[in-house]
Amino acid sequence: MCVIWHTYIVMPRKVESPTDVERWFRAQAADLWPAALGSLSLRRSPCVRDHCAACARGDQHTSYVLYGRIKGRRVAIYIPDELEPAIRRALENGRALQDLLFEAGQRYTTAVKHQRTHAHAGKK
Repeated sequence: MCVIWHTYIVMPRKVESPTDVERWFRAQAADLWPAALGSLSLRRSPCVRDHCAACARGDQHTSYVLYGRIKGRRVAIYIPDELEPAIRRALENGRALQDLLFEAGQRYTTAVKHQRTHAHAGKK
């Protein structure tokens, strides 16, 4: 009879303080500027010029628009074609920053709870 034992050692994760979480967050967020939230759309619409040959043919003009909310109100901002790559990058950074904030919230909460537990344990 042969018996094989597997031993797994679980390394405890370093316990973070709220200050550790702040330092981590600042380091992660440093490269996420410029940042924006919203959606970038390519819209097609007729122009406002009278007697436009393209509109007369039924062709529509394209333009980028950034949609978002400011103080609960929906806003639309015209984006020139040459700025589209920069605005798209800002939106990607905004989504990454949003994900980072969710993770920071979890890590900060864990750190504060751990700090509170140890503070109560020291008083007993």
